[in-house]
Amino acid sequence: MKPSSRFLLEVSSVIHLASAIWLYPDELESLKNVTSLIADGLMDYYTGDQYGQTIGMFSNPYYWWEAGGAWGSMIDYWYYMENDTYLNQTYEALLAQVGDDWNYVPLNQSTTEGNDDQGFWGIAVMAAAERNFPNPPDDQPQWLYLAQAVFNTMALRWDPDHCGGGLRWQIFEWNSGYDYKNSVSNGCLFHIGARLARYTGNTSYVDWCDKVHDWMYDTGLIHESDWYFVYDGANIDDNCTEITKLQWTYNQGLMMSGSAYLYNFTEEEKWRTRTLDYLRSSTVFFNDSVLYEAACQGSNNCNNDQRSFKAYFSRFLGLTAYMVPETYDDIYSLLDASARAASNSCSGGTDGHTCGLNWWYSGWDGYYGLGEQMSALEVMQNLRIRDRPAPCTNSTCGTSQGDGAAGTQQSQTNLSPLTIDKGDEAGAAIITVVVGATIVGAFAWTVL
Repeated sequence: MKPSSRFLLEVSSVIHLASAIWLYPDELESLKNVTSLIADGLMDYYTGDQYGQTIGMFSNPYYWWEAGGAWGSMIDYWYYMENDTYLNQTYEALLAQVGDDWNYVPLNQSTTEGNDDQGFWGIAVMAAAERNFPNPPDDQPQWLYLAQAVFNTMALRWDPDHCGGGLRWQIFEWNSGYDYKNSVSNGCLFHIGARLARYTGNTSYVDWCDKVHDWMYDTGLIHESDWYFVYDGANIDDNCTEITKLQWTYNQGLMMSGSAYLYNFTEEEKWRTRTLDYLRSSTVFFNDSVLYEAACQGSNNCNNDQRSFKAYFSRFLGLTAYMVPETYDDIYSLLDASARAASNSCSGGTDGHTCGLNWWYSGWDGYYGLGEQMSALEVMQNLRIRDRPAPCTNSTCGTSQGDGAAGTQQSQTNLSPLTIDKGDEAGAAIITVVVGATIVGAFAWTVL
């Protein structure tokens, strides 16, 4: 339950301290009970099913992209915790926001949406396909189709004319950030492509992943020395030569888990090495084995978006452990320590289980919000990587149907005319490889 004021939260944290939730990670019943309370708290922020509200959207001040992230968390909750309490709301939300062209560029977001925003909805429906989330009826877009449509429309925006390639942060030229090429947008393209490669068996997606990773590395967004860091982005005005050296958990996680998927599919040693390097370098985001957002938590200036980043990183840790089993022990140890700390943090609010931001704090720290609930939920539910099956492919347990050309025929989006060459067929999926796509006209902590 969302408290009405910070004062009420501070008072209630004292009242409920004695009845704080305690997680025993090794006990399934404890894990299910605790995550149920936290999922309830997350869904308290959902107003989309109320009269006059927009289905799929959470309450202000949470943006559309974070709604996509939250529904991804709820798919994981359904799968890991085997709890269908919010299945119908999740299903309804995922379909309500697809847009007329079935590519997650809905009319209500069509002037403000960024590449990363679209990407997080694509990640959610990719998970729906891999987890065998209940499929829509035949006259509705299928989860795999939607993930392919997101990938294809993003790939069409690849911009070779500035900085030698890469995606811009923003889709539309009138939006602030249109001249910025950031890691999260390119990381989403890379990550979704890697998962599509494994799911469909189509190597054309691997070619795209190579292209994205090479560009990020050559540009300096991926920095290799003794560590393998992912920096925030760069501006095209100086040909992407001045890198913004902020490190965020979700950027590291996108590249780490994407590399893990590629190794699982291709068995190429370079992807194994990169996965291990990304994981080893992720220690910068842990304080005594407890996860934190190093770029903003230490200075207490994380905004609403940044307060959700740990959720995605926890999710990506779990996926990495599935794809590269030799990482399992290290990852599970980090998830276990962080989950225990997070449960101690989830002791605030009028309900007694509102989650905070700083998990190393003894008890609740006074912070609250959608991001805090998502992060605690994801770090706990990903402990079930120990006994839940790995993500499906279309040759194993996957049932979702797709179309490699999804998203390439638009009615009124920002996409320019394109020339395409279809790759080989893998099962029911055919990836469209963009050959001549034209491009649309479309803080604290710095590592030196």
